[in-house]
Amino acid sequence: MIPPTIESAVRTRGGEGLKLALPRGALFEPCLDALDGIGVDTAEIRGDSRSLVFESGGLTLVTMRPSDVPTYVEAGAADLGITGKDVLLEQHDRVVYEILDLRFGACRMVVAAREGDESLGESERRVGAMRIATKYPRIAERFFEQTGRQAEVIDVKGSVELAPIVGLADGIVDLVATGRTLEENGLEVREEIVDCTARLVVNRVSHKLRAAEVDDIVERLRPGAEALAKD
Repeated sequence: MIPPTIESAVRTRGGEGLKLALPRGALFEPCLDALDGIGVDTAEIRGDSRSLVFESGGLTLVTMRPSDVPTYVEAGAADLGITGKDVLLEQHDRVVYEILDLRFGACRMVVAAREGDESLGESERRVGAMRIATKYPRIAERFFEQTGRQAEVIDVKGSVELAPIVGLADGIVDLVATGRTLEENGLEVREEIVDCTARLVVNRVSHKLRAAEVDDIVERLRPGAEALAKD
């Protein structure tokens, strides 16, 4: 059952423009480029303002950390949001609808370890479990469970590449784009878990009560996503 507080909030905002949560960080510029492509002026948000909320093109644009996007969309504080597939997989219990693969921000979730080092296999054979450091503990745990292996997953917040170098872990699970950071730290990809791109998500109540507006945004963004898919 849809919580009445969320439905009421969406109904109250019915006469206002949709709220779109945008992720700061690596996906921010591609998000703004996508909005420019559908006629939303992003000049102000690209400027030096410290504001977190902007009005443009009939939309309210709210900027935040990528990991916060599903929280705001699930709660109805934003009707729509853009974040990486990695965030959605890590927060798989968030009730949001993923409605469009935007195709930009492509990267891979991988298992990596020191070049030429056999600690991953040795730890599994010797003690029955490998030690894996990651910022994505849920993704890591599900991956090793699904592949029938035991792993002690260590949740870290900083530079995860450090963990195998100093002996905290045998390997890491992390998101990589070019792989340059791994290479510079003497690490190599051992396995690929999943490909990740930016995704458009929608609040489940907004999807029902403001369907025409949501569908309009999706259809305006779709050509750009399809063009990127062909590149």
